[in-house]
Amino acid sequence: MLNNFRFLTAGESHGKCLTAIIDGIPSNLFIDIEFINKDLARRQMGYGRSARMQLEKDSVEITAGVHNGKTTGAPICLVLHNKDSQEKESFSKYRPGHADFAGSVKYNLSDLRDVLERSSARKTAIEVAVGAVAKIILKEFGITCSSKILQIGKSLDNFEKEIDEAKENGDALGGKFEVIFKNLPVGFGSYVQWDRTLDGKIAQAVMSIGGVKVVEIGESPLGKTGSEYHDELFVNDGKIFRKTNNAGGIEGGISNGEDLVVKAVMKPIPTMVKPLNTVDKNSMTESKAHFERSDTCAVEACSVVAEARIACVLIDELLSKFGGDSIEEIKKHYKDS
Repeated sequence: MLNNFRFLTAGESHGKCLTAIIDGIPSNLFIDIEFINKDLARRQMGYGRSARMQLEKDSVEITAGVHNGKTTGAPICLVLHNKDSQEKESFSKYRPGHADFAGSVKYNLSDLRDVLERSSARKTAIEVAVGAVAKIILKEFGITCSSKILQIGKSLDNFEKEIDEAKENGDALGGKFEVIFKNLPVGFGSYVQWDRTLDGKIAQAVMSIGGVKVVEIGESPLGKTGSEYHDELFVNDGKIFRKTNNAGGIEGGISNGEDLVVKAVMKPIPTMVKPLNTVDKNSMTESKAHFERSDTCAVEACSVVAEARIACVLIDELLSKFGGDSIEEIKKHYKDS
């Protein structure tokens, strides 16, 4: 999906490290490692996270593509060393809501551990690091982002109480969050082919985060008439403006200059202290699901991952529209547009 800002990741939940190689970064860009580490720390925060978050303390290492703090134009290699690197025991009890059953069938794997290790949400840590690099470039053009929690479980405000009750019951909670990117130029994305629409790319990027089941751009139009929903245009001193942003900054698959607003719903974490009914793969008998250490709620962490995924889509669009080999060249193209 990404053509100009490309990356691949590798690594497992309990392996030695998580790794990413990023291609397409312009030269002469200062890489603030502490900025990346702050985003990694944000991913580990949030009420309802497990004790493992205290163990990981992620810190990125850059092993290629940066010299004296600046990018060289070569591929960048990011590494996160797992503090909890160890050989884990095999297991054969499918965990409902996880990739265990479908993954073991697809890849013909006898040990469900081999599914868990890569399908684990742990791999989103390296994706957050990649997204932080994308954010560093976006900041050079005044594009910034933020996120917030809109709902946890059934609660719109008293999140901690809801999480405490779920934890006490050995259960888990999901919720809804919002990500906003400001100062996007008009013209990211396209309507000429279905796979080039900005909202389509963003929806795919966010929906593919493990646990996300719903993605919205802007406000839901459900139950609203056209006159109530669509954002009218006005003009003042030769400049066009809108009084509303129900479209969430995208019209016809193209950014329209308004804030990009993306909302998503994360399902409850499927690993719970109170295990669900399942089947043992080896004996083909009914059992209780295998338990790994787990969070009660990770919606806040999911919002940070969503920021990263969206940032990667946006930087790909920026490089496509204003591309160049150095950050100076890209800024010139941006200024002259």
